[in-house]
Amino acid sequence: MADSASHSEVSSPVRVIHEPTVHIVGRQVCDMGEIDQFLGQHGVSWQSDTTIAGEFLSEMAGRVCYMSFAKPRPGGNHAYLNHILEVGHGSVLEHATWNFLVTGVSRSLTHELIRHRAGFGYSQLSQRYVDESVAEYVEPGIIAADPALHEIWLKTVQSAHEGYCALVDGLNAKLVDEEDKTLRRKRARQAARSVLPNATETKIFITANARALRHFIEMRGSRHAEDEIRLLAVALLRRMQVESPNLFGDYELVPLSDGSHEATTPHRKV
Repeated sequence: MADSASHSEVSSPVRVIHEPTVHIVGRQVCDMGEIDQFLGQHGVSWQSDTTIAGEFLSEMAGRVCYMSFAKPRPGGNHAYLNHILEVGHGSVLEHATWNFLVTGVSRSLTHELIRHRAGFGYSQLSQRYVDESVAEYVEPGIIAADPALHEIWLKTVQSAHEGYCALVDGLNAKLVDEEDKTLRRKRARQAARSVLPNATETKIFITANARALRHFIEMRGSRHAEDEIRLLAVALLRRMQVESPNLFGDYELVPLSDGSHEATTPHRKV
């Protein structure tokens, strides 16, 4: 799957999206001065061979539990974190955190996404403040693959979109006597959004730790998950396998009959 969203233009202000886009916008930084000070106070020296802060901090957190800095086993960070995965000592993975900006997903998807609370933080585009008159909509792949069903879906989305625009215009005219223009626009948009479908594209900022991400990928990257959120889980996994191979390299992407993929790992529920 491509990292960028796939758009198909139609003869209206509506744009159709078929894939999510995942941006990694924030990463941790280690304070090596403080770390060296801690090690010096305890009369030990220790180095890790990873340059990825999340992997480094997860290893350090695990070593604090047993104060095993002085005589690390061979194999470096990869071997250490692989052992953590094998024994299920997942709490140390909660110290590795990333920030994501996800676009090209539907409101239907985010209704499911935000059920993942432990280890996640969210900030989502507000339809009360953001004008949806130039909108994007996420089309399910099973509909996009059938021209007749695609036409039904597209006409339905366009009709809802036109209704939204007409309602915003009508409500702005109705509320024209209100002096506060910002409040007037907000009241118009918050009422008009009631006709927008679940397919409406949204943008969501996510902060998550490695353990929470693994749980999400296992739950939503499964063949039994809803199709769109499985696309997101796989897109997140692809990014994280490059970003942090020692924490996410144990996953395998298995092709499914519809051309999508399922994420599997021998280290479940860490």
